[in-house]
Amino acid sequence: MIYGGGVDVGSTQTKAIILSEDRKIVARCLINTGANVSMAAERAFREAATAAGITPESVAYVVGTGYGRYKVNFGNAQITEISCHARGANLLFPKTRTVIDMGGQDAKGIRIGEDGDVKDFVMNDKCAAGTGRFLSNSAETVGLSLDQIGPISLGAKKPVRLSTVCAVFVESDIMSYLAEGKTVPDILGGVHSAIAARTVALVRRVGIDPEITFTGGVSRNIGMVKALEQKLGLPVNVCDDSHYIGAIGAAIFALERAMGGASAGSGKPGQVPAAAPKSSLPIAGAQ
Repeated sequence: MIYGGGVDVGSTQTKAIILSEDRKIVARCLINTGANVSMAAERAFREAATAAGITPESVAYVVGTGYGRYKVNFGNAQITEISCHARGANLLFPKTRTVIDMGGQDAKGIRIGEDGDVKDFVMNDKCAAGTGRFLSNSAETVGLSLDQIGPISLGAKKPVRLSTVCAVFVESDIMSYLAEGKTVPDILGGVHSAIAARTVALVRRVGIDPEITFTGGVSRNIGMVKALEQKLGLPVNVCDDSHYIGAIGAAIFALERAMGGASAGSGKPGQVPAAAPKSSLPIAGAQ
């Protein structure tokens, strides 16, 4: 059996995926990136291999992606997350033509072809507005966890209108609304609506063609899924593996290169330094 590995090193979390030669996900791993990006990549990949019941050296080819892709020192190649999200979305939802990727520090709109090739893209990478950081700051201001705010936002009766979508100044906006007696659901409804409106405006620059797939860490937020669908007037594809789509795309590229006989970029395929520690964080095992 030939295996391909993908490691997506994000600003907040690092994801690793191992695909078998029939393009089935055999293992996945998710850990916090933390301060040591290289170590996070090594830990995620090693734990994914353990979850698959194989050794890291058994993975024929490894591709790194994400903002920390060049820190995947044991990998054979690095490929931009734009291409990886496109290919990953195509594997899970073959009819995808538009990808909305929302992570911790940036948001992207990607228009893709029927084979998952990138036709055009746009990204918001100079400001954290409309990203996971904006949501995180909002959650802290109302005293909730990031996992809580999505479901609570769905209870909004009269969502507030934010005067800013700046991640730095959103706290003052929220504090003002709290002082006025606005409810937390209405405030969070306004937060999600503002981010969705900004994201849809961004994606329209490359064109929005059904079908639409939502990727990245924020895709796990049901409030953001519903807010995007409302602004788009269209449904968006999400699934349990939406957070892993960048790593899935990287693993597809790795598998293709392994099966096509591509030469390794650096070191032995799949070799992780022996000093890489085992993580005590839970692993999402193969399903």
